[in-house]
Amino acid sequence: MTLDRAVLTIWYVNSDNPAAILETEPKADRGYGRKFLAQLNPLFPVTPIGQFPLNRSAQADDHEFYIGGYPGITVVQTVIHADDDKPLRLSELDSRLRNAVPSADVYACAFNEKEGWAGFAHWHEGEEKRVFSGTRYELMEDSGLPLPFENPYWAGEMAEQLGGIALPFEPRDLMEEAQRHWMGVSIDSEGPDLQVVGYAVDGRPEPKVDTAAPVKSVQQMTSDAAFKLGMGPSNADYDDYESPDEEPTTATSETFQHAVETTTDFARKAARRAGSFLRDTTDKARDYIAKRRDN
Repeated sequence: MTLDRAVLTIWYVNSDNPAAILETEPKADRGYGRKFLAQLNPLFPVTPIGQFPLNRSAQADDHEFYIGGYPGITVVQTVIHADDDKPLRLSELDSRLRNAVPSADVYACAFNEKEGWAGFAHWHEGEEKRVFSGTRYELMEDSGLPLPFENPYWAGEMAEQLGGIALPFEPRDLMEEAQRHWMGVSIDSEGPDLQVVGYAVDGRPEPKVDTAAPVKSVQQMTSDAAFKLGMGPSNADYDDYESPDEEPTTATSETFQHAVETTTDFARKAARRAGSFLRDTTDKARDYIAKRRDN
């Protein structure tokens, strides 16, 4: 298997209790992400592409960084690539990225869904403590002592056993368990929302956002309706001897209500007149027919 790319989520932690910070659902700082990228590579053409919860969005793609800077914690998601024809190894993660934020602990979690590959790594004070990566059928990295949360996976308690040379678990399941153990919360839709700002570094333009039309108030809608019906002060027929400046002001809504009542009253009177006319016509027709019969 030639593994040339993977989605990487890297955590820079300076807290003994990351869960206490993440459970507050901290907000992301757009300026912090720009500073991070400027230090990582000053030549990056940085374009903001949105703000969203890391745990509820699609993963970052090539030339994208999702960045969240919280008190004591920085999280970055991006795509990493293998150098030349060498397979991708977390133990050889670019030192510029691994050391981008001064931190007591750095945790890396990565996966390639197409290849079924996943892995995780932990550095404490710059020293590698644990690295694991591979697929169900190929173990690529396994250095450092397995941690207690790994035991049920290695014991075959967390997945259907395939036999032969297959690992007794899915590597991605173990990677997600490692991330959950280190951060103290689930990094998925079941966990707290972790706001990040997305950036592109390939020179693409900033996405355009259509501005929604302002919502009109009830008074504005009433005023517009009155205007279209030819009512309201601007359309009033003033008396020849009355100055428009002295016209008493009334609420547009009252004017509109009065117009509705007047129209309704007129319609009722018209209906009564029409009914009376039909009755008179019917009576006359009956009289005419009766006279013809008598003749």
